[in-house]
Amino acid sequence: MLLTSFQEILTEAGCDEAGRGCYAGPVFAAAVILPRDFNHPLLNDSKQVKEEDRYMLRTVIEQNAVAWAVASVSERIIDKINILQASWKAMHLAVKQLAPLPSLLLVDGNRFKTYRGIPHHCIIKGDASYTSIAAASILAKTHRDDYMKSLHEKYPHYCWNQNKGYGTAAHREAIGQYGLSRYHRKSFKIYEEDPELAD
Repeated sequence: MLLTSFQEILTEAGCDEAGRGCYAGPVFAAAVILPRDFNHPLLNDSKQVKEEDRYMLRTVIEQNAVAWAVASVSERIIDKINILQASWKAMHLAVKQLAPLPSLLLVDGNRFKTYRGIPHHCIIKGDASYTSIAAASILAKTHRDDYMKSLHEKYPHYCWNQNKGYGTAAHREAIGQYGLSRYHRKSFKIYEEDPELAD
């Protein structure tokens, strides 16, 4: 069962990202402030939720949250500042949109860069422990999936509607055949990671 709150006296926002390990596309992040009594039996880490249930939960979260926001950082910026810094930047951009501004951030993971002096608490596998982080996980994942599906219309040979930019066998094979697109993360050195693609 997910925990609804870390400290009852503070206005908490859960933060999580999606797409950190992808070969292509932006990294997305979401920040969510939920009502203190909010819960849903299917709410969990987005990776543990079926796709159709993720979209159902997205509607429930967006309709019931006190505040929510989604932001992204492009593959160009990822290549410039690295994926960890880009993930934090995306979370910062999401938090910046929240009204009210939270007094505590619950962040999935083990590291975070402080934003505007707001206290934060990093929780490993927090998206499977706290409702607000799980909700942020759902929003980040579904919004990013929608974006990658839209890119698939322009670049269908990479199958981004299915792999969402992750390095699946089909995606790697397409890179070997068609090369890297403008949306691939060049700093990930994909060819160097997979010797077969460098042939």
